[in-house]
Amino acid sequence: MQHDVLIIGSGAAGLTAALSLARHCRVLVLAKGDISGGSTAWAQGGIAAVLEEGDTFDSHIEDTMVAGAGLNRRETVEFVVENAPAAIQHLVDLGVPFNRNGGSGDHADDLHLTREGGHSHRRIVHVDDATGWAVQQALERAALANPNITLLPDMVAIDLIADRHRVAPAGEKRIWGAYALNRATGHVEALTARATLLASGGAGRTYLFSTAPRGATGDGIAMAWRAGARVSNMEFMQFHPTCLYNLDVKNFLITEAVRGEGGHLLIPETGYRFMGDFDERLELAPRDVVARAIDHEIKRLGLDYVHLDISHQPPEFVKGHFPTIYDKLLGLGLDITRDPIPVVPAQHYTCGGVLIDLNGRTDLPGLYAAGEVSQSGLHGANRLASNSLLECFVFGDAAAKDIIEHWDELGPAPQILPWDESRVTDSDEEVVVQHNWREIRRFMWDYVGIVRTTKRLERARHRIELLRSEVEEYYGNFRVTPDLVELRNLIEVADLIVRSALERKESRGLHYNSDYPDLLPVAEDTVLVP
Repeated sequence: MQHDVLIIGSGAAGLTAALSLARHCRVLVLAKGDISGGSTAWAQGGIAAVLEEGDTFDSHIEDTMVAGAGLNRRETVEFVVENAPAAIQHLVDLGVPFNRNGGSGDHADDLHLTREGGHSHRRIVHVDDATGWAVQQALERAALANPNITLLPDMVAIDLIADRHRVAPAGEKRIWGAYALNRATGHVEALTARATLLASGGAGRTYLFSTAPRGATGDGIAMAWRAGARVSNMEFMQFHPTCLYNLDVKNFLITEAVRGEGGHLLIPETGYRFMGDFDERLELAPRDVVARAIDHEIKRLGLDYVHLDISHQPPEFVKGHFPTIYDKLLGLGLDITRDPIPVVPAQHYTCGGVLIDLNGRTDLPGLYAAGEVSQSGLHGANRLASNSLLECFVFGDAAAKDIIEHWDELGPAPQILPWDESRVTDSDEEVVVQHNWREIRRFMWDYVGIVRTTKRLERARHRIELLRSEVEEYYGNFRVTPDLVELRNLIEVADLIVRSALERKESRGLHYNSDYPDLLPVAEDTVLVP
């Protein structure tokens, strides 16, 4: 099946690119599960943009650089920040019902702005506390209405189609699409295209506790690495400070905005507000600072969780600002207008990824990336709150424009070999996949978490080596399944995370190694070359 452009991922980055490309060509958008099943729909907080009087691009740039611990690429930060207001206006035009200060209309000049940790101004546009879902729905509506866009759910991308997969290889480094497993038929299809965009999200499910959706298994990062693209800064895994602690409800995020609107972090037994012991910005410190502070107190006192309390605010204020959280927790017997919320840190965002330039280009001709799968230079060593959706819009659009600009150079896809299933059989040992999946997530949480040591990293690397040989043997002998594809990718990204963490001989931003607690004088990216 051939299309002009193949997009792997149906969230903010993928659909933004698809809508931009569809003015010129035919686009196929793959989703591993449901079209709405990615991280975009889960985003609660909002989107950062300079819209308030008195705020400036320079201020947003500086806040991003400070949060990123000096590792950001400044030209990228400037590019994204300066394109943010236009991205917000585009979403307004698509019908995203952002909260307003009282007015209405189709402009971004009356939007209600909230503030989040690390920001010096109110600059977060939002739809209550469910911004991502509203954005996802608006983008999907526009994509479904466009005859040049095909949305194809339940397609599990396995590997990128490279020159070696051509019927007549030409010896060039070039990507021509991807092989994908059709869940409905159980067969692997070769999907070819002039250009391929990875918009497949991050690798949060490498960890035991994560706010990421079930499908966030680093597929795009692993596929790009296997195809020969460089990967950068994978040691910088952001842990969200405040995930609901509930043994029955996993992975429910308590948005950054709860702290932005006055929430206090407290020791459960005493009610002591502890953030003052760690940072003068208190609860509004960047996420890495807050996450380490909570981790420190939990370990020091032997706690299961700490409390996040916003009950001192008026009840109507709390219900009005956080209706989704209020309703969800009320169903669990917790009234956040009166009760504190038990919270723990959880993996939340992958700051590293496939290395790209300002046009979304990777090292491989024909292959682009945008959003959490990529390392654009925007986030540096730590992502500033609400810059992630913004990156998706700006780079999704930038990649689309570059593809159109270089349309003739990209050229039509050649004849590609079909997927070979002739030498494999159906598995009779699915327990192997499930066991190894659980083991990876457990040791990554224990050994490669918020606070690391070289010894624990070496232990993790040793476990990865053993598991890789098991999984490669299994992969070579049995027919692929969605779980096997994800397990193979989890091992790949776990290895990239650990290798990157071992290379960094300092503690910077999200990467804290107690064997190397100090900053090096020069901030340098970790770049892994296949």
